[in-house]
Amino acid sequence: MTFNDINRLGKIREPFLFISDFKAKNLKVILLKELQEEDIEFQINEKIQKIEHEYFLQKTPIPFLDYKKKFDYVIEQIKSGNTYLLNLTQETKIDTTLSLKEIYNCANANYKLKYKNEFVCFSPERFIKIKDNKIHTYPMKGTIDSAIIDAKDKILKNKKEMAEHVMVVDLLRNDLSIKAKNVKVEEFRYITEIDAGDKKLLQVSSHISGELNESWHDEIGDILESLLPAGSISGTPKKSTLEIIDSVESYDRGYFSGVFGLYDGESFDSGVMIRFIEKTDDGYIYKSGGGITLDSKAKDEYNEMIDKVYLP
Repeated sequence: MTFNDINRLGKIREPFLFISDFKAKNLKVILLKELQEEDIEFQINEKIQKIEHEYFLQKTPIPFLDYKKKFDYVIEQIKSGNTYLLNLTQETKIDTTLSLKEIYNCANANYKLKYKNEFVCFSPERFIKIKDNKIHTYPMKGTIDSAIIDAKDKILKNKKEMAEHVMVVDLLRNDLSIKAKNVKVEEFRYITEIDAGDKKLLQVSSHISGELNESWHDEIGDILESLLPAGSISGTPKKSTLEIIDSVESYDRGYFSGVFGLYDGESFDSGVMIRFIEKTDDGYIYKSGGGITLDSKAKDEYNEMIDKVYLP
């Protein structure tokens, strides 16, 4: 399946589920009328009734010194001008008695996907929404433990977090402008609280919008291609940053940090595939990370990576 094939589905208003890996090289498009034949479950921005559970994940992250070597390499690349913001992610081995289906069923998230017996994600981050000829994106960048005294005030006033968020917002404004006009920031740096298992996290997001032509259905594949990989989980400038990610992460992201979305013939809504558990021959792997800028501190970023390993 190609982005041109997705354009053709949009032209005839054929509803489908869209799944893309991080690099937008492996696309899966399943027609909704054929979905019952697939071992796939999903939830796209549905109102959820919170499910109480007591399941926690036992985490075995990579050693800090191993992470720091990668972190230091990214800082060198920033100082050399090859990137200004890079989302550095790693794998964390986890232990749980739950199956992927059980994980999917008990996770509290507006955007959830279980793909066969391969992976599950439960994301708090919307990618794009298109409705009434208007496109919206909601980059999420900046995380802090809500238990920290004055957590909201601290993260909003933190210069490193501000710089990181501004860069992502600027990147997404530019990305939207490729296909949309009158692009603007509707809301800048608002806080949402995320239930992260044994703790609560505050996350910082912004809302950016633009206007599309009425013919956007005919170009939905082109729109998606122009926006991928998602800026909030890659970095800027995108091309050179992706090359650095390939060299430093030392593992294949696969579908982690890709996107999935639903086109219903009238509108499109989608989520970024973060909070991601993959089933491997050696057990479960949880993939997570965070944005690195020149002002980042290795220990803080390492702890944030671990904090994002949870079952909401």
